[in-house]
Amino acid sequence: MNRSAAEIVREYGPFPDVDHVHGVTYDGRHVWFAAGDKLIAFDPASGKTVHSIDVAARAGTAFDGQHLFQIVEDRILRIDPKTSRVLATIPAPGGGGDSGLAWAEGTLWVGQHRDRKIYQIDSQTGAILRTIESNRFVTGVTWIDGELWHGTWEGDESDLRRVDPRTGEVLERLEMPLGVGVSGLESDGGDQFFCGGGRSGKVRAVRRPRRSSPAG
Repeated sequence: MNRSAAEIVREYGPFPDVDHVHGVTYDGRHVWFAAGDKLIAFDPASGKTVHSIDVAARAGTAFDGQHLFQIVEDRILRIDPKTSRVLATIPAPGGGGDSGLAWAEGTLWVGQHRDRKIYQIDSQTGAILRTIESNRFVTGVTWIDGELWHGTWEGDESDLRRVDPRTGEVLERLEMPLGVGVSGLESDGGDQFFCGGGRSGKVRAVRRPRRSSPAG
């Protein structure tokens, strides 16, 4: 397993009237984060907020290329970011204990915080398709170039982990500085991760390790 210190390349925030950052996602232009009673979007170039949607948002957030998905207690909402309308609702697999959320290849991947699991679910019905075990609290979840990553946070220790999506084996760890937590996770599709900073009210950009060849 590769193990290294996470390289934080930028911090965004704290943002006005935001005391906690939960889920994080990226729509190709803007970073969205769950801020308790709303979803907030900001421009990662300037750091300025550009939009918000009033919705309960205390857990994972995802984007499928067209819609936002937001965990709200025991449900997952599909939201039109242009109109702020909730278009559909499916059950969340953890019944209220869900944390991270990611979209990949037509399905949703849902982190289970204290149960230390990641579920792959059908995005239309919520049916569980696969379960991956972890040995740490799972916060954020993301996919990039065929790699499954998730955040962890227990006590003052937090890291980003690349895991085998079939077995859950940890393949790589990026360790955050002591006391810097990861409450949500998303890739920018390139060389950075966006990480929710929990009670700090910040979102941090972390360098993704370079690959000499595409992941298998």
